[in-house]
Amino acid sequence: MRATPHKALAASAFAIAALVATALPATSAAAAPAACTPAQVVANGGLESGTSPWTQSQTGLITNRTGQSAHGGTYFAWLNGVGSTHTDTLSQSVTIPSGCSSASLTFWLHVDTTETTTSTKYDKLTAKIGTTTLATYSNLDKNTGYVQKIFDVSAFAGQTVSLAFTGTEDSSLKTNFVLDDIALNTSGGTTPPGDSTRTPAAPAYTVSLSSNAAGTVWTGHQSANFTNASATPLAEVYLRLWDNYHGTCAAMPIVVSNVTGGTAGALSVNCTALKIDLPAPLTQGQSATIGFDLGITVPSGADRFGYDGAFSFIGNALPVLAVRDGAGWHLDPYTNNGESFYSLASDFSVALDHPSSLLVPATGASVDTPGTSGRTVTTATASKVRDFAWAAGPFSKISGTSPAGTPVNVYSVSGISASDSQSMLTTAKSAVDAHSARFGAYPYGELDAVIDNNFWFGGMEYPGFVLDLVSTTALTHEIAHQWWYGIVGDDEYTNPWLDEAFTDYATDLAQNKTGASCWNSVSWASSAEKISNSMAYWDTHSSRYSTVIYGYGKCALHDLRRVLGDTAMAKLLKDYATSHWYGVSTTAEFKAAAQAATTTDLTSFWTTHRIDG
Repeated sequence: MRATPHKALAASAFAIAALVATALPATSAAAAPAACTPAQVVANGGLESGTSPWTQSQTGLITNRTGQSAHGGTYFAWLNGVGSTHTDTLSQSVTIPSGCSSASLTFWLHVDTTETTTSTKYDKLTAKIGTTTLATYSNLDKNTGYVQKIFDVSAFAGQTVSLAFTGTEDSSLKTNFVLDDIALNTSGGTTPPGDSTRTPAAPAYTVSLSSNAAGTVWTGHQSANFTNASATPLAEVYLRLWDNYHGTCAAMPIVVSNVTGGTAGALSVNCTALKIDLPAPLTQGQSATIGFDLGITVPSGADRFGYDGAFSFIGNALPVLAVRDGAGWHLDPYTNNGESFYSLASDFSVALDHPSSLLVPATGASVDTPGTSGRTVTTATASKVRDFAWAAGPFSKISGTSPAGTPVNVYSVSGISASDSQSMLTTAKSAVDAHSARFGAYPYGELDAVIDNNFWFGGMEYPGFVLDLVSTTALTHEIAHQWWYGIVGDDEYTNPWLDEAFTDYATDLAQNKTGASCWNSVSWASSAEKISNSMAYWDTHSSRYSTVIYGYGKCALHDLRRVLGDTAMAKLLKDYATSHWYGVSTTAEFKAAAQAATTTDLTSFWTTHRIDG
């Protein structure tokens, strides 16, 4: 969402946040996270105590022989230096404890070579943790002494993984890769691991709804099929009824009734979370289906859930399954200051029965068929999306196809000129292609943009469907969200910078802005203010949210680009999107990926830019 100041609504968000402590049922609380005991978990990292527990591909890699020297002590690990086709591997299994907010791998590396090239990487050393490649060095990284390498590996908290160094040489001329003083230190508070198994997985929603004449009331049925991906049994699920924020518990806009496949429990979090106990716990790999009748009443107001005259905007109205991960169930409050939404890639099949006088743009690919007299059924199907939204009204519609082949539709409310609608269509076609080229091909088929200049919030993103003002920048931003939140997911309440800062950075790139003057007027409000803060912080510091998350956040990414170089930064983001396609990203994972893309130690970069995690 492209936020704009809105103090009254932000104040309402604060009130909801204050209710959470008393609204949550006792059964929904996550177990207390493990306490962090700071530790160094690499055994014999100085290589002074023989070879155990290191595994060598051949004897003698850990050595004190002449020809090389240690960084500290007497012994070191000497890989390669043969001068012919050869591979050496040094590895150790390490357990990174749960509960620590920080885990940092460090080692000292010396490289010397008889290769004379200044451009070709003939001989290589790869550092990996688990299946993740942290960095690859080569004969081009030769140096006169040792250089310390540092990597954030916090994403591996709670896991036992292999730490491995593999050196390869080609058929001639030798390169020596010398390692010493290898350490993996854990520290920090009692933050649980953020990237453990997420469940319930692979949700598939089937929905059939019928509207009143105005498109402001929808009733029908919804079902959700899901699988427990976790080794921990799944005894219950939670439905997020997000739009009950816009009403009261006595008059809820979203009403779920007649639940099947489980037993409905109490509503919590100001009636935005509904617990459903399953008949029997699901073991890992087992699936189940719940069903329920659904009623949606759209309130008045040009909002992401609201109606503006004859035009209804229906975002976050379909109940979706909450996520359980290493932190327990995520039952965060709704925030009107930004987004609270954390959901897994899902499939939707949604049939919307409505008066034929109304156009109904929606997430996914839509097909209209005749309904009963004077009515149309719009059936929308979408695969691997995190949410589903639609609108209804007598819109003016224009369509086109981007140069790269994406169908784009612009739906405008009354009062939007034909020239403005055409401008937004041109912007949308340009933006979807620009983002596709940088981050990966747009996967959702068509793209719908619904335009209303009365939106207070500027713009709002949903998969394949955006709400926006007449604004080139705002529309380019919302379309970038198709990648940064839609395709590459995140916990929007805990890590809002992962979608908003990345999206604003993508918007700058699409508009050929370099961020050259980003930090001209930076002023941090306090030592507690950080780019990586959650919405719990921003809902109590709302006046700073846009400045820090959008402004400072994208500036940090511009700065990272300047550190890595344009080519390396472009490759980092495209590779990162590919590796998290339809998944969930975390700050720790991005920091590790960025560190792996450079030989420059980024520790001070993250500290200076106030990015924790």
